[in-house]
Amino acid sequence: MATVVSVINLKGGVGKTTTTVALAEMLSAALRKKVLVIDLDPQTNATTMLIGEEKWKELNKAGHTLARLFKDALDPANKSFDLQKTLQRKVSNVEDVRTVDLLPSSLDLIDVQDRIASMQSGQFYAENPIDILRKAVKPIVDEYDFVLIDCPPNLGIITLNGLRMSMGYMIPTIPDILSTYGIPQIVKRIGEFSAAIAEPIEALGIVVSKYREQSPLHKNTKRQLAGERDAPLFKTIIPENTQIASAAEFVPVSTLKQKWGYRGQYEAYHALAQELLEKVMA
Repeated sequence: MATVVSVINLKGGVGKTTTTVALAEMLSAALRKKVLVIDLDPQTNATTMLIGEEKWKELNKAGHTLARLFKDALDPANKSFDLQKTLQRKVSNVEDVRTVDLLPSSLDLIDVQDRIASMQSGQFYAENPIDILRKAVKPIVDEYDFVLIDCPPNLGIITLNGLRMSMGYMIPTIPDILSTYGIPQIVKRIGEFSAAIAEPIEALGIVVSKYREQSPLHKNTKRQLAGERDAPLFKTIIPENTQIASAAEFVPVSTLKQKWGYRGQYEAYHALAQELLEKVMA
């Protein structure tokens, strides 16, 4: 069975999408795993990082994104979501990455996310607004070793769809006050959601990203996170780095080191992927 992990933070700009994409690529090229990335964030950053903006525009125009899936839930008489046409195989701008697939996002998710709660319950009341994604990807999910879900920066119904099919979640964060403020709320709410659906969803850990070694604030916050009871702290620290920031651009490269950087950045993401693998296999 696939290991399904959601990546979430209520604060934007903390490295959530970058962490998702880097982990997918490391698990694929360095650790020989087959990975599915599900982009639930309407900002579509994971999608454009993995297939480029032009391909995304083509898919979006044809209706081959996850927005179509959720629109179908609101209009079941006119369903047109096609899983196989939406699923993008062997994505990434890195030549060495050959086993990452993608279910792309769309800006149109913004328009539907607040209306999904009103969907019809269907025959035998079998349709549930938090179960749309899980049911849709069930035919393919076990083709993969890992499924990584890039969630929106909220705990709305779209995010709950990701959590509904996840065994655990990660919280990337910059070690500062604003970025870490919502972590206790995330853990509390997901714990309540887990209890409500009677399915375990483990807090796999907090990932410190964009870390500045010379910053007293970053050092102090990291130390505080290590002592928190809400969720464990991953040992791997992701530094703030221009190369990592520029990795968001979809430019063909041969190796992961070319994409993520030669000055410890590749090693940091490789270590994070290895740490994640060890956690879920424990």
